[in-house]
Amino acid sequence: MRRRSLLCALPCLAAAPCSMAQAWPARPIRLVVPFPAGGATDLLERAIAQGIGNGFGQPIVVDNRPGAGGTLGSSEVTKAAPDGHTLLMATSSAHSTLIRDRKITAE
Repeated sequence: MRRRSLLCALPCLAAAPCSMAQAWPARPIRLVVPFPAGGATDLLERAIAQGIGNGFGQPIVVDNRPGAGGTLGSSEVTKAAPDGHTLLMATSSAHSTLIRDRKITAE
């Protein structure tokens, strides 16, 4: 019985190196800030992004998308590809606005 299990597992073990995940981040990270440039949230996030970018070895592009109390920027992040290269810098006010207005629904 053990030989049969070993023979069945052998092809899976041989294919394991082919199915390894790629390194992350593979390209620059986009950080969406749903507030105007020059504000307190933007200045804080740019300082954090610089430190994190140096640690990852990839640049972090800060993308300001102000409007509607943070809803525009947050909605844009939800529509981005789910590859982990688009992040959102949000505050509790942006989340409470989204929940109150039901702009984003959980699936």
